[in-house]
Amino acid sequence: MDTQSETVIEFSQVVKTFGQWEKQHTVLDHATFGIPTGKTTVIAGGSGQGKSVILKLILGLLQPDSGSIHVGNKDITQLSYQELQQVRMSFGVLFQGAALFDSLTVFENIALPLKERTKLSTVQIKEKVLATLDQLELNGHEDKFPAQLSGGMKKRVGLARALQLDPDIVLFDEPTTGLDPVMTQEIYELFSSTHKRLGYTAVIVSHDIPKVFDLADQIILLNKGEIDIFQDPGDIVHSQKNAIREFAQKTLGL
Repeated sequence: MDTQSETVIEFSQVVKTFGQWEKQHTVLDHATFGIPTGKTTVIAGGSGQGKSVILKLILGLLQPDSGSIHVGNKDITQLSYQELQQVRMSFGVLFQGAALFDSLTVFENIALPLKERTKLSTVQIKEKVLATLDQLELNGHEDKFPAQLSGGMKKRVGLARALQLDPDIVLFDEPTTGLDPVMTQEIYELFSSTHKRLGYTAVIVSHDIPKVFDLADQIILLNKGEIDIFQDPGDIVHSQKNAIREFAQKTLGL
C-alpha cells in the first residue's frame, strides 16, 4: 500500500475506558492511527479488545474520554447533533446480523435509506434499488422477506442497503458471523468486487483470521488498549512484542 495515501479518518491520542475505579477497563490508550482513503483497513484482536468500539467512535455513537477523531476535516467529537448527522451521511454500515427489518421486503429494506434521507421520486428510488439488486445478484428476491433468505443473502441485502446513499466510507461489523466457509468466501469476493467497482474506503471489524487479511491494505491489531499497525499480514510475525507473536501463532499458524 502507498504509505503516502491521504487519510479520511484520523484518531489522535484517543482514550476510551469503561467502568469505574478498580474495575475500570481501558479499551483504547492514547490511540493514534489513520484510515487511508479508498483502501480497506481490517481491525482485528481478541474478544473484548475494542474492535466494535472503534466503529462506534467513528460514527459518533460513543464519545472518547479524550483525544480527537477527524472524519475528513471535521473533529466529530466537537460537532452538534445536526452536524454529526451530516457527517453520518457519508457512511454506509453493514451490521453484524445485517439488521434487516423483518416486516419489510428486500426491496423495501434496500429502499429505506433513500426514502428517509433523500428527495428522490418513487420512480427514481425504484430505478436505483433495481440497479443495486442487479449488481449484487439479488434479482428475483426483491419481494421476499428476511425470514425467507439464507444468511449469505441477508448479508447481500445488508450491503445493498449500506450502499444506497453512495457512501464514501463503508463500515463492516463482523460481516461473516454465522456463515459457513463457502458462504464466507463468497461474501469476501463480493466485498472485493464491490470495493473495486465503487472505490469507497472500507473498515472491516472481524474475528475471521486469517481469511479477512486477504482483503486488507492495512491491518490494525488491538491488544489491551494498545494499537499496532501492519501493511502486510506477514509483518505480524516479525513483531518484537510477545503478545503480537502469540496472536500470530494462534491465528495465522506461524
